[in-house]
Amino acid sequence: MDWMMILKAFLVGGGICVIGQLLIDYTAMTPARILVLFVTMGVALTAVGLYEPLVQFAGGGATVPLTGFGYSLAKGVEEAVKEQGLIGALTGGITATAGGVAASIFLGFLCALVAKSGDKS
Repeated sequence: MDWMMILKAFLVGGGICVIGQLLIDYTAMTPARILVLFVTMGVALTAVGLYEPLVQFAGGGATVPLTGFGYSLAKGVEEAVKEQGLIGALTGGITATAGGVAASIFLGFLCALVAKSGDKS
């Protein structure tokens, strides 16, 4: 087991989570806006070539958080455009992230079946 890789993943993933927590604690941003910001930042950092080195350095610590979803979207579009041209810009992100989205929907459904719903008041 590569303990150094585990430490890198923990530090980078934890750092991303700390940024999110600081945004929740010290700004008026809602969690939904922070989610969108993180996904968008993942796409933007991938577009300018800054996120790929972070993924190479930290592995799962960089690909598991929400910024990693943006990275996956951008990489999917990039690869699909190389293979299919302009149509790849429309389909690449969906294809690259379909497994994660499908798993989220399925697991959310299972949680809804098990959880007891009720009024929050």
